[in-house]
Amino acid sequence: MAVFDPKSRYVKYAKAYTTVDRRGRTVVAVRPARAPAQATLGVHRRKQGQRLDHLAAFYLQDAAGFWRIAELNEVMLPEALSEADVIDIPTVL
Repeated sequence: MAVFDPKSRYVKYAKAYTTVDRRGRTVVAVRPARAPAQATLGVHRRKQGQRLDHLAAFYLQDAAGFWRIAELNEVMLPEALSEADVIDIPTVL
């Protein structure tokens, strides 16, 4: 079984299951993590060069929580917010 960082969304919001791959091997897979319910703390007007991990460290006190900002803004890839003027910020859990 895969080991995830304790702060990973996969620890709390994903489910593992067993399946058989094309070679006939039994493997453990992880479903995509469901999006957690989040409330909006406010919005951040992004300045050039700001990254989501920096914003997560500042607002959420957890640089690895960048994925929460991406989820709240409904983007699959964090890079999709690199040109956004305004970014919604989630509350601290």
